[in-house]
Amino acid sequence: QVQLVESGGGLVQAGGSLRLSCAASGIDVSSSAMNWYRQAPEKQRELVATIFSGSSTNYLNSVKGRFTISRDNAKNTVNLQMTSLKPEDTAVYYCNVKVPISWSGRKDYWGQGTQVTVSS
Repeated sequence: QVQLVESGGGLVQAGGSLRLSCAASGIDVSSSAMNWYRQAPEKQRELVATIFSGSSTNYLNSVKGRFTISRDNAKNTVNLQMTSLKPEDTAVYYCNVKVPISWSGRKDYWGQGTQVTVSS
């Protein structure tokens, strides 16, 4: 059914940049609100960025001005361009979509995660 596969993580120096990609199948990214979450060790998972079907976006306050979420409808992918990276950005980053279910709320679909490590 729905499958999300992230790529692009790695090790980078503080101040550097990385571009994460999420390849989707079973859903049309142009018709769904797509999210990036992250989870650092011993921390709660937090929502980093959202791109809505109308292309408006929301960002976690601590990444505003540094991260940009976008989508490529032709490739059915969602991207997260990260610049000016800080050690506190170190986490596993997950692609996510929430699919509405009648009478039951929403069902979450997640990618496998990709590790981002920022050294000082």
